[in-house]
Amino acid sequence: MISLNFFNEDIVKIFISMIAGSVIGAEREYKSKNAGFRTITLITIGATLFTILSKEVSFGQDFHIVGNIVVGVGFLGAGAIFKEGSSVSGLTTAATIWASAAIGMAIGIGEYVFAFMTLVTVLIILLGFSGIQALIDRRNSEKYYKISVKSHHISSVFIKNLIKDCQLKSRQVKMGKTDCMFYYTFQISGANYKHERFLSMLSSSDEILAFEV
Repeated sequence: MISLNFFNEDIVKIFISMIAGSVIGAEREYKSKNAGFRTITLITIGATLFTILSKEVSFGQDFHIVGNIVVGVGFLGAGAIFKEGSSVSGLTTAATIWASAAIGMAIGIGEYVFAFMTLVTVLIILLGFSGIQALIDRRNSEKYYKISVKSHHISSVFIKNLIKDCQLKSRQVKMGKTDCMFYYTFQISGANYKHERFLSMLSSSDEILAFEV
């Protein structure tokens, strides 16, 4: 039987996890991510509660419930990841869900300092690393291009020459045919201004029917 002290001692943990989750969730909500304020907060609280229950029910001897938290959070994270064409989005949000659950679990076992330091670290990454990532992307951004051409006579060599003129690095990923059109998919990396020049050349070329990035 769960003692009354469980409620007296651990209700504070739920409150702390709500604060921690809401702080991370507010950042996700501000950036209009699909897992926002309420979602992250509920994930953190849920992880805390399951950890507390695991400790109380098994008297700290069985951690199957704690292990299943990781599995459950994995499903939630997978739901935050979207693939559209050759681009993938939502990976950062999925990782944030995973980290938020871990913070909730730390609170659940009473590791408040550890949870707080992890919370600060997560916020530094989400808020402070954006500028660093933008700087890296400006210098070397990797994108996937799906380029449709008029006929197979216009081979990938033509596209590769355009890429070379823009001083970009490339790798042909796929070649196919849809609706009597041939298309090539390239993984292209380089500075943003070089990508812009390449897009301009694609737009102005009579040989290119369409392209997607």
